[in-house]
Amino acid sequence: MTGPVLGLCSFTHDSAAALVMDGKLIGLVEEERLSGIKHDGSYPRRGIDWLLDQAGLYPDDIEAVALHFQHDLYRRTAPKSLAYLLNRKTARRAVPRARSFRAVAGREQGRLDALRRRFPVATITQVLHHRAHGLTAFAASGFEHAAVLVVDSLGETQTTTIARGRLDEGVPLWELLREQTDPASLGYVYGAVTQHLGWRKADEEGTVMALAALGDPTRFRNLFRQAIRLTTDGFALDLRLFPLRVISSRWSRTSPDFTARTCSPRRPDQEITQVHKDLAAALQERTEQTMLHLARLARTITRSNLLCIGGGVAMNCVAIGKILESGLFDEVFVPPAPGDSGTALGAALAVLADQRQPVPDGVRDACYLGPSPHDRGRGSLQREGITGSTERSPAERMAKALAAGQIVGVCVGPLEAGPRALGHRSILASPLLPDVIGRLNSRIKFREPFRPFAPVVLASRAEEYFRLGGRCSPFMSIAVPGTPQGREVIPAVFHDNGLARVQTVDGDRNPLLAATLEAFAALTGVPVLINTSLNIKGKPICGTADMAFECLTESGLDALLVDDRWYAKSIQETG
Repeated sequence: MTGPVLGLCSFTHDSAAALVMDGKLIGLVEEERLSGIKHDGSYPRRGIDWLLDQAGLYPDDIEAVALHFQHDLYRRTAPKSLAYLLNRKTARRAVPRARSFRAVAGREQGRLDALRRRFPVATITQVLHHRAHGLTAFAASGFEHAAVLVVDSLGETQTTTIARGRLDEGVPLWELLREQTDPASLGYVYGAVTQHLGWRKADEEGTVMALAALGDPTRFRNLFRQAIRLTTDGFALDLRLFPLRVISSRWSRTSPDFTARTCSPRRPDQEITQVHKDLAAALQERTEQTMLHLARLARTITRSNLLCIGGGVAMNCVAIGKILESGLFDEVFVPPAPGDSGTALGAALAVLADQRQPVPDGVRDACYLGPSPHDRGRGSLQREGITGSTERSPAERMAKALAAGQIVGVCVGPLEAGPRALGHRSILASPLLPDVIGRLNSRIKFREPFRPFAPVVLASRAEEYFRLGGRCSPFMSIAVPGTPQGREVIPAVFHDNGLARVQTVDGDRNPLLAATLEAFAALTGVPVLINTSLNIKGKPICGTADMAFECLTESGLDALLVDDRWYAKSIQETG
């Protein structure tokens, strides 16, 4: 048996750490949830400290450290970039591209040396980025075999991979069958247009996906068909519209031709107009078409009726819903952490698989993998104007407050892995409230008024309100239409496109949230709540009790549950 294995996503963005010991996953934690810095890319010191403390280990006890990418592939790719000098469309960027790839590789050597000093006994292993993504998605699914599709912006040189995942005596294997390399990158295009529309790439793509529902794709449909051309092997980009990648913020991801055919880049403080909505709509439509095309390729190549999807583009819940709706696969699985933070786990799984170790306990279908509210310090949660009390029945207290029109924060139990709040670090509200979306966006989340909020529903009653086809959606990873009853009773949870990114819950997975839904249903007749992440715009999901309390005091939240302690502002629920 291999000794303790520490998996890391570090030095890029969304830093995270995962620890496996004695055949069990100790935890997976994203550094931003403890540092308070959104998309924190620093060395995940806080997360590692918590994991070691949980396992009773010291750095010298770690036998293997697995990093989520192979930096030397950047070095080897750099000379190949010079071939772009031969093409008039790419010549200007060829040398800067080569230099930028070499710069990435050069920075990593010093970081690897630092890891060796921190973990002097450990073997340092670098894992192919898409393999880490793929293993995270496949191992978490619990499938015996599946097609594995990974789509992101860039992993070394790969941007899209199709693989076969299978268990061999419990050992998760990832067999690469088809790959696309940069510059053919769907994540690159989505990030480029996100930035062009005035939002942050690698952060606010979800805002653009929401904006798309307000636009008409017809206006720019032909442009995106030209920009992203579907091929028998996958897709290709038109570099006249989305120029060759240079890993530097000084080089634009969109061309003057793209601007001339669409609109000028929007500043964040500028008004959102119809042209911005239409551009987002056309981008989203082509993304859905491309993802569906890639899913068909995966089905053809692997002949599997099960699909696992990872990478940053897997967070496009509307595209995932289209794949599910197509009927290509019996099941489509997206892990709770499909983005780069999840590769910390995938890197550890790769090292274990190479040692012929099976999937560790605690990986399959798990999402509550981080610290509890007070694990990283216990500060005072008392403030003027805030009252606190211990609750014997937190679910009933929450349901009563929610039914009375209050909006409540929840900070209980182990922290969720991934970008979605799944009931342990959530803000809950009644979908029956008048103007609940406006209240949440303007007074609590401080974000764009067109952005929707996701529903959470008891799994046993989900089909009454959402067209899930009998499937569960525990990680809030797919957008689905509503039933006639759902659209009539809870219209607030459906976006302008008629879809909702639904989470299904039962008592085994989340006893507190399920009990709250049951109590809320007893009061209102509706087993559905709005569930959004416990944070405000620009900040990460709250990982600690202190961060959660700050969210309570700095926003329009009415109350906050921290474990079994109820904190309320001076206006209390009545009845």
